[in-house]
Amino acid sequence: MEHRGPDAEGFWHDPAAGVFFGHRRLSILDIAGGAQPMSSVDGKLVIVFNGEIYNHLELRGELEREGARFSTDHSDTEVLLHGYRLWGDDFVGRLNGMWSFAIYDRERGRLFLSRDRFGKKPLFYSLQKGVFAFASELSALRKHGTLNLSHSEKALKKYFAYGYIPAPHTIFSEVSKLPGGCSLVYDLRTGDLRVSRYWDLEIEPFEQVPDNAEALWGEQIRALLSASVKRRLMSDVPLGVFLSGGIDSSAVTAYAVQHAGAERMKTFCIGFTEADFDESRYASRVARLFGTAHREEILSMEMAGGLVPELARRLDEPMGDASLLPTYLLARHTRREVTVALGGDGGDELFAGYDPFRALKAAALYDRAVPKPLHKAISLLAGRLPVSHGHMSLDFRIKRTLMGLDHPAPLWPAIWMSTLLPGQLTELFGTPTDTEELYEEAIASWDSCRSPDLVDKVLCFFTKLYLQDDILVKGDRASMMVSLEVRAPFLDIELVDFVRRIPARFKLRRGTTKYLLKKALEPLLPREILHRKKKGFGIPVGAWLKKRTLVVTQEEMARTGLNMSFMNHLYDDHVAGRADHRLFLWNLKMLGSWLEG
Repeated sequence: MEHRGPDAEGFWHDPAAGVFFGHRRLSILDIAGGAQPMSSVDGKLVIVFNGEIYNHLELRGELEREGARFSTDHSDTEVLLHGYRLWGDDFVGRLNGMWSFAIYDRERGRLFLSRDRFGKKPLFYSLQKGVFAFASELSALRKHGTLNLSHSEKALKKYFAYGYIPAPHTIFSEVSKLPGGCSLVYDLRTGDLRVSRYWDLEIEPFEQVPDNAEALWGEQIRALLSASVKRRLMSDVPLGVFLSGGIDSSAVTAYAVQHAGAERMKTFCIGFTEADFDESRYASRVARLFGTAHREEILSMEMAGGLVPELARRLDEPMGDASLLPTYLLARHTRREVTVALGGDGGDELFAGYDPFRALKAAALYDRAVPKPLHKAISLLAGRLPVSHGHMSLDFRIKRTLMGLDHPAPLWPAIWMSTLLPGQLTELFGTPTDTEELYEEAIASWDSCRSPDLVDKVLCFFTKLYLQDDILVKGDRASMMVSLEVRAPFLDIELVDFVRRIPARFKLRRGTTKYLLKKALEPLLPREILHRKKKGFGIPVGAWLKKRTLVVTQEEMARTGLNMSFMNHLYDDHVAGRADHRLFLWNLKMLGSWLEG
């Protein structure tokens, strides 16, 4: 795992207890004193830790007042050791940051593992025949001499349903992901393993809305986001900002400049020679506005596409988000000059920024008013619309929306973004597919939302599933391939705790997504940035596949062991322009390439 930690490595073991720790370090804080694995002074606690604790200095002060004595200058790792000793397992609720860590408590004969609230940092584990193994990457567990790993059909079906594999599942039946917001205790004496949840996102809208809510809440959002960015500027190594020119990254840039100064702040952007997918001009506009040292790299999209098989092979498990490619290119470009980058992840999930939110009101009205036989006829007519491979083209959105309306409301967001439907999965795998089991995570996220508002329920889906198991995974894998740490100011727990109380009508208003965030940022950002059309970090997958610029080979298909006839049929329909199967074919390409590695 040298790419995750190129600066140092360390090992610790207790042969009598059969406990072995290994760690690779990307040195960012207390470079001289923060080596790992780290032991407490009395040797009773040992930790391996991946991440950053942004409020570690405040916690250190509390701990020192309680009598803790620190041996490092400003290591957040040592704060975790003292925090666990003084406050017990619940101390993770005091942390503001991103983390995966394991603490070996020698006196109690137990391992305590934890993962941050949103799952920014990965943590995989397996318990087989008395061996408990954990790591930041599946690749490490695959190297473990005593673990037997086999591909999970259930996880593969979920991969083709969602486009990613949701926690706690992994591509291997014998390995689990510790979900975000969870801790795990493994008792070395009894072999018992227990996972518990210490935090969950709860949408609880304010009951009282003041007359000046927009102004008042906008001011609070600005203050909380500003404080969050300031915390994430903590670093002993060079730092910059991913700047796309969208609302979220532009706001992060603005506050980074306020706190660090324009002369110290570098911003990074990639553009493409293909105009439909290039947003670099907006990034340049924002960089000029705030006076940052802006670094821009312009690439050919088709040349970049040649990296797809290599990226797939380097992933822990296959994932179907095509924006992995430009995210990797941006991280590679950024790492040439800095070790840490701030990004805009989380803004769309918290403030209702995605296109499906716009469809909700019309979808609910249609669902109530249109009889099923008429809906089927409308869907058949929509199926005849000419196929377009543009980014979020009209025919793509219409067909997707109608496809979701074949199912109950709790499945809408998952179906709208799905790769294959349950019936197609049955044909692909040759085994029955239970829809409720397939989408159990989407149903659970819907049911867990106590707010009756459709927007809030879909927010839970995007935040609990899509953010954790797609967006943050993509960012982690792409950045760690080049040893770059990425921080997400919008996911600061203080900001999240406030935003989750804002009623949905302030997030989506008359078709305007992220309404309140846009209002809040009016004093900070120009109108052309706040109200420009959202593009996302897309690539022309559909067109590449149709023109055979990107090819799914017969070898890649055969490697999956799935229904060749079905796969070829969908491939032929896409190439002939009879249908748009870009999502399935991209997922198939990633899986076939991953299996080769």
